[in-house]
Formats: sequence, C-alpha cells, structure tokens
Amino acid sequence: MPMSAQYGVVLFDSTQRAIQAERVLKAAGLPVKLIPVPRQVSSDCGVCLRFLWEDHARVEEVLRTHKVAFAAIRQI
Repeated sequence: MPMSAQYGVVLFDSTQRAIQAERVLKAAGLPVKLIPVPRQVSSDCGVCLRFLWEDHARVEEVLRTHKVAFAAIRQI
C-alpha cells in the first residue's frame, strides 16, 4: 500500500469476524491488513482491517455479499 494513500478501516464486534472478513476480502483480491484499532476510532474489538480508501465501496459490497457482519467503515 502506498505511503501517501488514504486509508479506511472496517470495525468489528469480535476478532473472529475480523479474521473472517480478512479471508473474504483477500480472496476477492483486495489488499487488506489486520491492525490494532487506531486511538481516534472506538470499537468493541481490539483489531480492525485497514484498506485503501479508494476501495471502500468494493470492501463494503464484498462483506455484505458474503454476509460478514461489521460494526462500521471509517476513513482514517
């Protein structure tokens, strides 16, 4: 992922859902990375998925298509 890129994060209610989402999104060819939830973002789970913000519509579409529950998608 480029250094000057803008990122988004997907927040989850559990680590299990975050790992499930990572698998689904990587299988769809989207570059994602599990990271600790940034300080400025609150979450019930300690990890989130980071992705390029330009991919946010596709990320949401893939998660909804595969029925992977998530709490929120935020730009960081």
